[in-house]
Amino acid sequence: MANAKILAAKQVVIDEIKDRVQNSKSVVLFDYRGITDNEAKELRVKLRENNADYKVYKNTLMARALSDLNIDIDASLVGPSAMAFGEDQIAAVKVLADFAKTNQALVLKVGIIDGEVSDREKLDALATIPSREGLLTMLAAGMMGVAKDLSICLDLYAQQKEQ
Repeated sequence: MANAKILAAKQVVIDEIKDRVQNSKSVVLFDYRGITDNEAKELRVKLRENNADYKVYKNTLMARALSDLNIDIDASLVGPSAMAFGEDQIAAVKVLADFAKTNQALVLKVGIIDGEVSDREKLDALATIPSREGLLTMLAAGMMGVAKDLSICLDLYAQQKEQ
């Protein structure tokens, strides 16, 4: 049986995982086997640029922390796993999905988005959503198109009334 010092150290890690999961909008569990040290650094930089980060924990400690939070992803906790934590719902998912396209070693397993478990298909769907800036650009373009069409109609109507 483990001594009290080891159990206390493990409990600190479990509490850290629980805290990070509760305070993150998105959590993505992924397999990192086969990623080189330079690729891991590159991934960490890309995640930090998008207000996200990842950390590797023992599967048993992740399972215990997630079971305390009533989140059941035990089936995905097989093999080496890392957890990415994001401050918004899709930033970490997008970065990991983009990175996985160029680095076949990285495999997304499961995610927790706003407290709900998301399978790999849902993560892939979230990765295709444009960024916030992209959505705002699309909205602005749509609004400008309506204003442009209205101004053309008003101009044509004014020209018709002048005749």
